[in-house]
Amino acid sequence: MYGRLNEMDIWVGSGGRPPLSRIALIGNAMPRRCGIATYTSHVLDALRERYPALEVDLYAMNDPGGRYDYPSSVTGVIRQDEVDDYLRTVRRIEASGAELVWVQHEFGIFGGPAGAHLLRLLERLSVPVAVTLHTIVERPSLDQRRVMERLIRASDRLIVMAQKGRSILKAVYGVPDRMIAIIPHGVPDRPFLDPALTKPDFDLAGRNALLTFGLLSPNKGIETMIEAMPAILAAHPDTDYVVAGATHPHLVAREGERYRDGLMDRAERLGVSARVRWIDSFLDQSDLLDLIAAADIYVTPYLDLNQITSGTLSYAVALGKPVVSTPYHHAAEIVGADNGIFANPGDAGAFAGAVCRLLGDEELRLAMAFNAYSRGRSMLWRRNVEASMAEFASCLAPAPKPLFSSFGQDEVQRAEVCAG
Repeated sequence: MYGRLNEMDIWVGSGGRPPLSRIALIGNAMPRRCGIATYTSHVLDALRERYPALEVDLYAMNDPGGRYDYPSSVTGVIRQDEVDDYLRTVRRIEASGAELVWVQHEFGIFGGPAGAHLLRLLERLSVPVAVTLHTIVERPSLDQRRVMERLIRASDRLIVMAQKGRSILKAVYGVPDRMIAIIPHGVPDRPFLDPALTKPDFDLAGRNALLTFGLLSPNKGIETMIEAMPAILAAHPDTDYVVAGATHPHLVAREGERYRDGLMDRAERLGVSARVRWIDSFLDQSDLLDLIAAADIYVTPYLDLNQITSGTLSYAVALGKPVVSTPYHHAAEIVGADNGIFANPGDAGAFAGAVCRLLGDEELRLAMAFNAYSRGRSMLWRRNVEASMAEFASCLAPAPKPLFSSFGQDEVQRAEVCAG
């Protein structure tokens, strides 16, 4: 049986005041529904809890047509495609007394080719800039390379969430080590729980629960797990596969619910529709954490092995879930033989075998759960913002930003035309 571990607070912080008195944070913000909005909002909460004397101004990115009822914690809004909003935000930041700007970066949330409008803001700032890179492209398009090269030159610190991110920055973009910090994706601090305690809340009492959650899109590989379900149910008939999360809004805008409908049709054809459970909504934090706690095994059958960050996987590991996953970059760094099993993309037989192995060996499953929870202690939001603030303190000492010999003057001029 599962026990309850005492919550551990093994982090020893500096205990003093933050090295800065005010920062500007740029990224998506809830109630916008996407991973970066969730991440940015949790960063803001963690900063304010850990450093109550720190003033944090949050500038939220708005997608075209997006209208959100932002809380009072949002200082200003930048409309993705409106260049004047970026320039106006420069003036607001400079007038606010902010000592550093922290950007949550993903190409698609900023306007212009490969998000080039952001450069109009960053290149006009007089204060240091730190950028958390949520996506790092190993084979960039010409626009992406141009934007990345300029983004690097405009930055004083680049934060990545996995060692693979550092490797790509060095090998592809020539970034020196001194500019790169590895800070794991933040996770909430929750006690280790027996899944049976929260299963009744989701009508899962007495059943094995497999879980995948997050915004639904084709690269998630959900079809692989649906195809694995007949073999899983043959060995463990009291098993449900829960797929939680709304369809990605950009996918809905293009094609409606065609992808989800196709998955449901597949489950019907395979005779497993009664055992594949859909939670078609964007769960709030409390409900989401309770659902993860109810899972016996967390599954990420992602098809894209280049995925460098997965907040959903980070949460599952932190809550003590054994993992069955494809070996995409982030999974390869936080899942090992002691807390999970890897299977190749699209290999339904391998996924079925890994799940059945864990469901059939409670001792192994429990050992992996404890190992996962222990690993998650190093990823708490408190640690994330403490490590970030330490990096920001080092940014305050002036240092020349690097020049990149691989990015010639002709390319710089073309990039300036591209970015406006």
